[in-house]
Amino acid sequence: VSLMSNAQENKQKDASKTTNEISKPSRDFLMIQLTYDNWANTPNHVDIGGLGRGFGAYIAYDFPFAKSNFSFAAGLGVTSNNIYFNDQLLIMNSASDSVIFQDVDTNLVDDTKRENFYRKSKLNTTYLEVPFELRFFGNKINRNKGFKAAVGMKVGLLLGAHTKVKHVLAGPLITEKVNTGRYIETWRFTPNVRVGWGNFSLYGSYNLSKLFKAGMGPEVNPYSIGITITGL
Repeated sequence: VSLMSNAQENKQKDASKTTNEISKPSRDFLMIQLTYDNWANTPNHVDIGGLGRGFGAYIAYDFPFAKSNFSFAAGLGVTSNNIYFNDQLLIMNSASDSVIFQDVDTNLVDDTKRENFYRKSKLNTTYLEVPFELRFFGNKINRNKGFKAAVGMKVGLLLGAHTKVKHVLAGPLITEKVNTGRYIETWRFTPNVRVGWGNFSLYGSYNLSKLFKAGMGPEVNPYSIGITITGL
């Protein structure tokens, strides 16, 4: 009788422990994203080159659906995206009503030599974003292990945009930076998906909204592909 009683007590303790572990919220509070960035629907006169890079950091609070494998999460974060151009400048400080993509001559001829004066040109955009996700965890007891997937939407508010150009001018390397959000849409709406194992996931997103305001630039849709690191 004593043995049966002890066995029943141990089962109850194990069940209680498992229940408590399952009822804990997801530990995916912190999300770090490293991405390759590019534009879809890019017209022929826009020459994107190099490796576009993006970085995002978010804090998201998780709301489990009872004892199921699903949860809902919402949070706040910042994303920075960089697009590089191949022998081309993006002009955003002219009197024009739209942005100008200006091709550059990469060879400058002076009295003594021919030198490559154009080095690098890029556009950076930074957003304050609110992510929403529907999450699935294969491992309910330890959500930092096992298969996981998420689908969601990020709503972004433009914090800033700038172009950055590096070139040689009469000897030294010059960096010119122009800050303006005049031509960029203030809000963006970005569906995204994550699929992975443990703390690492493959990530993809596509902007439903255009990057530039109507009539002020090409009708391109930014997208990102990369990895997400989650934890805490």
